[in-house]
Amino acid sequence: MQSILDPAILFFAFGIFAGMIKSNLDIPPQLSRFLSLYLLMALGLKGGFALAHSGLTPQIVSSLGCAILLAVLVPALGYQLLKRFINHYDAAAIAATYGSVSAVTFITAVQYLENHHLTYGGHMAAAMALMESPAIIMAVIFANTLRKKSASGSPHPTSLSKVLHESLTDGAQLLLLGSMVVGIISGESGKAAMQPFSGDLFKGMLAFFLLDMGLMAARKLPEIKGQSPWIIVYAVVTPLCHAALALGLACLLKLPAGDASLLMVLAASASYIAVPAVLRYTIPEANPSLYLGMSLGITFPLNIFLGIPLYIAIAHQVIGVGS
Repeated sequence: MQSILDPAILFFAFGIFAGMIKSNLDIPPQLSRFLSLYLLMALGLKGGFALAHSGLTPQIVSSLGCAILLAVLVPALGYQLLKRFINHYDAAAIAATYGSVSAVTFITAVQYLENHHLTYGGHMAAAMALMESPAIIMAVIFANTLRKKSASGSPHPTSLSKVLHESLTDGAQLLLLGSMVVGIISGESGKAAMQPFSGDLFKGMLAFFLLDMGLMAARKLPEIKGQSPWIIVYAVVTPLCHAALALGLACLLKLPAGDASLLMVLAASASYIAVPAVLRYTIPEANPSLYLGMSLGITFPLNIFLGIPLYIAIAHQVIGVGS
């Protein structure tokens, strides 16, 4: 209940309400873009400052390796399951959407941990960046394989090198990684200098952005009406399964509870910005309203309201608060 009463979460709920009653409340796209870039820059700085303090340890390497493994396993398993029930191109696109990550879900989880004075590794921002691209690359491989098997007249296979280049040079991802480098180089003095920007403003900016996300979520939910009920089940159940997989790997590698929590959040999240934007031209055969409606209309709200506190509580219960 305490997490739901957080102002940022309440603004998200208010955005959903405003969208459902078809209010003309709207956040200009340019402002929404600025807010997302601000959050990524502030998160990158926080991660960089933390890495400057801790250095690169075997535990950090284990966390990053676990993140990459999840980024490969989740879309691979998702595609094998989904293609049994729906169009194979849609299956590839949905698998990529759920195999990638939601930066805003991650940022909200970080804020939750800080509000409850629970420790986590700043390097987990790098883990988020590493988990962004593998799912897109795998989806392109799936789609290209399907095109080779299909009849003539289908779109030409997408260049994997082009997708890889665009994934690695995406502006938002570069900003996150660049901010981390700045934080590592500037260290404690940089942290003190940037505190008013990356610390004091963060909570209010997150609340404003979640208001916009609530509006978007309410408007995307109707797009999945009339779809297979298996789609709804997938959007609700598989995030829990992905989080459980992440927890199992975290326990196996003996990661701290805070890092395990964020791995669970990342595994359970689904992209609704970067990946759908790429999928529109890499897999035009797939239905955008399907994978975007699922990730933004169902999974994102569930994670914000219920998933984040659940994953964090389970991780700290299983692994231990003091770990």
